[in-house]
Amino acid sequence: MEQTVYCEGCGVPLQSEDKSKAGFLPKSAWNNEQVICQRCFRLKHYNEVQDVDYSDDDYLRMIHQISDTNSLVVKVVDIFDFNGSFISGLQRLTGNNPIILIGNKVDLLPKSTNRNKLINWMKKTASEYGLKIQDVYLVSAVKGYGFDEVEEAINTYRGEKDVYVVGCTNVGKSTFINQLINRTSGIKDAITTSYFPGTTLGFIQIPLDEKSALFDTPGVVNRQQIVHYVTDSDLKIITPRKEIKPKIYQLNAQQTLFFGGFARFDFEKGLKQSFVCYFSNELMIHRTKLDQADEFYTKHVGELLNPPNRESLEMLPQLTKQTFKIKNEKTDIVFPGLGWITIPEGGITVTIHAPKGIQLSIRPALI
Repeated sequence: MEQTVYCEGCGVPLQSEDKSKAGFLPKSAWNNEQVICQRCFRLKHYNEVQDVDYSDDDYLRMIHQISDTNSLVVKVVDIFDFNGSFISGLQRLTGNNPIILIGNKVDLLPKSTNRNKLINWMKKTASEYGLKIQDVYLVSAVKGYGFDEVEEAINTYRGEKDVYVVGCTNVGKSTFINQLINRTSGIKDAITTSYFPGTTLGFIQIPLDEKSALFDTPGVVNRQQIVHYVTDSDLKIITPRKEIKPKIYQLNAQQTLFFGGFARFDFEKGLKQSFVCYFSNELMIHRTKLDQADEFYTKHVGELLNPPNRESLEMLPQLTKQTFKIKNEKTDIVFPGLGWITIPEGGITVTIHAPKGIQLSIRPALI
C-alpha cells in the first residue's frame, strides 16, 4: 500500500488523477525538492486561486478532530475583524485543551492605540463568546512584533504537548506560523500564504521536537466576514497593509458618510461633532447630505463609490440598515472586515447601512 504524501504548502493529500480536485500534482513533479500541489504552486508564483470542492462544514469537521487530542490551541484573530474572525463554538470544537488568543495585525493600528485596553476588551469579548482562554497576545505576523512573548507563552502552556493553530480564513494564521518557523529554524515561507481565504486545506505538521509538533489547520469559513463577498482586487484595497491614518470628519446632523460603496453612516440626530474614521488608507470616504444619500448611492455605487467594483457588487449582499442611540461618549462602531468609527460625544442617533449578514458591533473606544 502506497504511503499518502501531503502537500507541503496547504496540507492536502497529493494525487495525480484529477486536475479539478484538491491536491493535484503532475507525475513529473513528484520528485521536486519542494512537493506542493499545483494549486499552491499557482497561488505562490502567479497569485491565482483555484476553487476546491470543500464545504464550510468540511473545515469544521477537520478542526473538531482537535477535541480528541491532548494539546495546546493557539487561536488567531484579526484585530480589525474580531467578531467576523472569531470561530463560534471553538470550545466545543477543541474540547478541554487550553487556549491562548492571538490578536494579529497590531502593526496596522495607530500608535495611539491603548494596548492594555485592547487586550482587556479581547478577554472580555472572548468570555462573552463562551471561550475560556489562558491569555491574550498582540502580534504582527508580517513584521514579527510580539513573537518573543508568544514563543515563551507557547512553550510554557504546551509542556511537551502538540500545538494546533486555528483561525478563520484571512486572519494571517499561516503567516503567523511561518514567522514562528523562521525564528526557530531560519526557513522562510515554509507554508503557502495569500490574501485569499481557504489557502490551507488540511493539517500541516511541523516538528517542534522529537515528541511533539505544531499543526497549521484549515481556515474556518465564517460567512459574516466581508472577505467572502468581494473580488481579489477589492480585498487588497479594503485590507490595511500599513499603519492606519485616522480621517476626521466634522458632521452636522442629517449628513452621511460612505465608505466606498460597502457601508454608510448616517448622522441622524445630535450636536455637531468630529467623527474619527479608522479604515484602510486606500478606501475612499465620501460625504453627502442624508436626504440625497439614497440617490447618491444608486447613481455612483461601483464607480465613484468604489470599491466594490462591478464584479464585487454582484456578490455583495444588499445593504440593510440598523439604527443606534449612542448614549456614552468615546464609543466605537465596528464594521467587520472594514474598520470602525469613533464617536467622541454621546447623546446622538446614527443609522448604519452594511451588507446583510455582516454583524455590526459597539464597544468602548480603543483610542
